[in-house]
Amino acid sequence: MAHSIKILDETYTQWVDDLSARYKHSQTKAAVHVNTEQLLYNYNLGKDIVELHAEERWGQSVITQLSQDLRDRLPGVEGLSKTNIYYCKKFYTLYNHLLTNFPQVGGKIQEEQLAELFHQPGGKFQQAAAVFLIPWRHHCLIMDKVKGDVNKALFFVQKTVEYGWSRSVLLNWLDTNLYEREGSAISNFTATLPEPMSDLAQEVTKDPYNFAFANIRGKYNERQFKDALLANITSFLIELGTGFAYVGREYRLQIGETENFIDLLFYHLQLRCYVVIEVKIAKFTPGDIGQLSTYVVACNHILKKEEDNPTIGLLICKSKENTLAKYALEGTNQPIGISEFELEKLYPKKVEGLLPSIEEIENEIDRKQ
Repeated sequence: MAHSIKILDETYTQWVDDLSARYKHSQTKAAVHVNTEQLLYNYNLGKDIVELHAEERWGQSVITQLSQDLRDRLPGVEGLSKTNIYYCKKFYTLYNHLLTNFPQVGGKIQEEQLAELFHQPGGKFQQAAAVFLIPWRHHCLIMDKVKGDVNKALFFVQKTVEYGWSRSVLLNWLDTNLYEREGSAISNFTATLPEPMSDLAQEVTKDPYNFAFANIRGKYNERQFKDALLANITSFLIELGTGFAYVGREYRLQIGETENFIDLLFYHLQLRCYVVIEVKIAKFTPGDIGQLSTYVVACNHILKKEEDNPTIGLLICKSKENTLAKYALEGTNQPIGISEFELEKLYPKKVEGLLPSIEEIENEIDRKQ
């Protein structure tokens, strides 16, 4: 295949030689390390493009030329398209500040080292290790969606590592505002739970919860609405992959001579505690806290084992006034979070765009008049 241009610059030729040699060397690694080696190769390719000022030095068409030259040198190798090389540049640009002091970048790195670093609590090394633990195509999806926001990118990288999200699952979560809602519920966890449990409890709460797939349409009464909402909350929390294990719906608790029913009861595997969820289809009132607090205390007495942590309560309501919610939480010593659900997003996302908008309907009426 004829080349559109021929770059004779000695530095460029040496760079192509070096990139080809690097790639061939990376392929001698054991299969279990291929992903890490590929990510390191892509990162360093992006680094070269930036540090060599390749596009300024050899012209805007240099990436097209580089792609062709590498494919000539490495026939049959995937990932050398012009588009993928641009992703490599984006990959380096997004993470270079995080990885600058990461000791293994540019050198030999092993999966075991990465796993060990990832499981060290907090810090940049944990985040840097996570970057090299997910597949390249996952990274491409993330880069497309986060628009250069490295904190948002790292959030989805770490979630992918922790919960083993496939590309399709990752794409679904990227299309929601999961990052913006993560850990934003109003709660008293800091005041009522010891560290690090208080931080973990805050992480698994969101505000608002988006049950966009509830599929509630047409006429329904309050009981039907709540039933549908409870069913979808259950599915949502289990599929989220944050450790919620389902115990029961309308779970019966005998408190003294009174029979009580908890809307939803879960056990959280990471927090190692029961989670009591009460759902209110109306606006939050302080009395809701009293009811939920009673259920939390009852679970501690009736269900909690010695090895379990204190039970947590989560109230999910139609709406809340934040100041009132904060004051109400100050009146209880039980760990409780308060979140909203979004009614306006109860239609499945796939339906959006299939029904005409108000504007389209009006335009059609005008056309026929």
